[in-house]
Amino acid sequence: MAELQLIDFGMLLVVTSLVAIVSRRIGLPYTAGLVAAGIVLALLPIGIDLPLSRELIFNIFLPPLIFEAALQMPWKRLRDQLPLTITLAFLGVAISASVVGGGLHWLLGWSWLGAAFFGVLIAATDPVSVIAAFKEMRAEPRLGMVVESESLLNDGVAAVGFSILLGLAGGGALTPVAAAGALAWTVLGGIASGGTVAFVLLKLAGRTEDHLVEITLTTVIAWGSFLLAEHLGASGVFAALVAGVIVGNLGWRRAISENGRGHVLGFWEYAAFLANSLLFLMIGSHEAHQPLALVSGALAVVIALTLVGRAAAVYPIALLFRPTRLRLPGPYQHVLLWGGLRGAVGLALALAVPDSVPERGQIIVLAFGVVAFSIFLQGLTMPPLLRRWKLTGQDDPDDAPSA
Repeated sequence: MAELQLIDFGMLLVVTSLVAIVSRRIGLPYTAGLVAAGIVLALLPIGIDLPLSRELIFNIFLPPLIFEAALQMPWKRLRDQLPLTITLAFLGVAISASVVGGGLHWLLGWSWLGAAFFGVLIAATDPVSVIAAFKEMRAEPRLGMVVESESLLNDGVAAVGFSILLGLAGGGALTPVAAAGALAWTVLGGIASGGTVAFVLLKLAGRTEDHLVEITLTTVIAWGSFLLAEHLGASGVFAALVAGVIVGNLGWRRAISENGRGHVLGFWEYAAFLANSLLFLMIGSHEAHQPLALVSGALAVVIALTLVGRAAAVYPIALLFRPTRLRLPGPYQHVLLWGGLRGAVGLALALAVPDSVPERGQIIVLAFGVVAFSIFLQGLTMPPLLRRWKLTGQDDPDDAPSA
């Protein structure tokens, strides 16, 4: 069995390499190519088993993807956009989840609990999908920063909403004080976990100039901060995000040697590529087995509600910031709407919906359907839209984290 798994893994690495080569030559977004390849693999008679679960997504794939993205984020630009991105993440998720949940209850007759679960898990734009897509598209620096940082932040918001709903599904009571406390702990606990792990291990990294040791310690920072926060009931995404920002902005100056910096960045670029590739192949493999035809009518309604919910969040919040220096131009708002891709995080939460929720089966199938729509239709149409709105360009040298 172990030999078979190694053979399968080697085959997947070859497939991801081929997809990367072909995708970049024909201008196809890499994530869409991977999902398509996963679907093809699932339909072939070779029988490769690609498991997908919440634990696998959260504990294995998300830490390197989030940490690597945060590693590249310059603190100054992130800080400048925080009022906007925090509002989009917190208020935006609440608005979007309310629209989707209410629509599912009133239009499809779902229970309030099932509708709320789906509204929360689908409201957050997935950082894995968004980061991969916008890197491929080479979006304008500010646009990329807003979209990526919002997607990383709103995942934590969706996670706390999901945990509150889990309590309700288990028979607990919801009070405003309990909800506020859960939200505060999820955010602050995640920030504290990420900051603590990063500072302690960077202190250790500062005692060596061996790039292999530095890579090893950043690996511990990425997974250690994420898993510690999750163990404490806080947000692992916030923890990995904070840890990555600290390493990428303070680590270069105080701990990681000049010689080690290139090695660390190269390692994390590869780690993110590998995690991203395997994750989206798995998503594609599981897409192939979803009975989407049986819920085609409901899927159309859910996709429409998801887009309406996203629009109800983006445009009013953009209007709120219109008189400020953080105003969003019209094309930016359209990109935030159409570029709000869904992916791994929504699927992970869907797979974690308890069996006691009557609509659990529909939630999983429809979540896969929305992800497929998001990756193929929205993802494939974003590059020409960005070019049409003249929102693509070269990387801004000022965006690089300070050395």
